[in-house]
Amino acid sequence: MESVIRLKDIVKNYQVGTQIVRALRKVSLDIFRGEYVAIMGASGSGKSTLMNIIGCLDTPTAGSYQLNGKDVSQLNDDSLAEIRNTEIGFVFQTFNLLPRYSALENVMLPLIYAGVGKARREEVATGHLINVGLQERMEHKPNELSGGQRQRVAVARALVNNPSILLADEPTGNLDSKTSEEIMKLFADIHSKGNTIILVTHEEDIARHAHRIIKLKDGVIEHDYLNPDPIY
Repeated sequence: MESVIRLKDIVKNYQVGTQIVRALRKVSLDIFRGEYVAIMGASGSGKSTLMNIIGCLDTPTAGSYQLNGKDVSQLNDDSLAEIRNTEIGFVFQTFNLLPRYSALENVMLPLIYAGVGKARREEVATGHLINVGLQERMEHKPNELSGGQRQRVAVARALVNNPSILLADEPTGNLDSKTSEEIMKLFADIHSKGNTIILVTHEEDIARHAHRIIKLKDGVIEHDYLNPDPIY
């Protein structure tokens, strides 16, 4: 299988006052194309730090990170921003939608940064909104949408550049249980089309949707196993 992500001996230290916090301690990990992986851990386990490094939002103190065969562990901010826009689609707990923009305009944003022409932007963004079931809501602004609909807009935006990885950070954290299940069904559908999904969560029942579960504790991988019975 082809590695999308290859982490080798990743260390991340933070200086907090006079103390050094060792958030990650020589973490090595391969994630393969088409996998559906959940990263779990309690607060302080290192899962958010690991997500930030995988998502090119932060760089490691030591170790190497290869994304699609390219070492991205020591790139500068501009290069990391370019990789984030082309290789990684982000879905956040808080949706991160621009309130004055319609659903369609929010989904088109990454395509603007990528230099795609207006007609093509509208065509591609419309297709992704249809795929997440929001064809009737394209001109609505975020405050005119339910929480589940807002997260669907965020998913469509995350996928609009055809990224290598969909990285979802607590994507159901602000949703009720029924809406959470609808969003997890959407992720299952996205995965079935061949997308690589990395789901960061502290909720066991949400992690059970993934096909592989990685549990962190005190900055190291405590467990890494295939889920014998993923939901859906």
